[in-house]
Amino acid sequence: MTSSTRSPAPAEVVSLTTDYGLADGFVAACHGTIARLAPRLRVIDVTHLVPPGDVRRGATVLAQTTPYLPYGVHVAVVDPGVGTARRGIALATAGGLLVGPDNGLLLDAADALGGVDQAVELTNPRWLAPRVSATFHGRDVFAPVAARLAVGAPLPEAGPAVDPSTLVRLPEPVVRPEPHGFVAEVLTVDHFGNVQLAAPADLLAALPARLRVRPAGDRTGGHRAVHGRTFADVPVGALLAHVDSAGRVALSVNGGRAAELLSAVPGTLLRVDGLAAS
Repeated sequence: MTSSTRSPAPAEVVSLTTDYGLADGFVAACHGTIARLAPRLRVIDVTHLVPPGDVRRGATVLAQTTPYLPYGVHVAVVDPGVGTARRGIALATAGGLLVGPDNGLLLDAADALGGVDQAVELTNPRWLAPRVSATFHGRDVFAPVAARLAVGAPLPEAGPAVDPSTLVRLPEPVVRPEPHGFVAEVLTVDHFGNVQLAAPADLLAALPARLRVRPAGDRTGGHRAVHGRTFADVPVGALLAHVDSAGRVALSVNGGRAAELLSAVPGTLLRVDGLAAS
């Protein structure tokens, strides 16, 4: 059996990653839709606090979390184009299934789970809510599809096959090696104010213990940092450059918030340079 025709394994869980927040009933409605179709299915809430409409942040959280979850169906909804011509899709990978909008949200996670084996567009009306809201596809499209897949319904019944090469992919983040360091785009800022860069660990490994961090276009100012392993490697209030739990270069302040110190938000370009020993 080839990878393109392989039947997915039975799902152990459904996970939910959204920007719905916790103040409204949106998350509960998705849980309820799944429970009505598959009452014994376990649901894991990854997060519902993705910044509204921040597809890049949602994609990053999804890709960095799903490899640690049991085999299952992973629903992600960060969907500013809901109700438009953008496709609803389901993807089969060796490590699980992904369900959500075709806006770039799912593909980093698909890569992390082994790559796309099959892709379908979610068009079968029997798999959806009887009435599909134009603004709540999480409840009316993605949740019922996920529940059906989780209990063993065949993926091709959800809708027609999609050529994986036509799936929307987010632009590659900027990572640029330079003679004394590198320039990299800020991927995410976490709850603690740690700044995760798109740079892989090997770019930091080549640098010395003393560093300077500054905006990409700044050749004079910046902040001194220490190339270390964990937060306690620097004094309280000092800036640390390290490899985070996802294997990316990150900038942190011991007891503080690196994002505030560096005025960094997702998309900011930062330069990290090694300094000569004095």
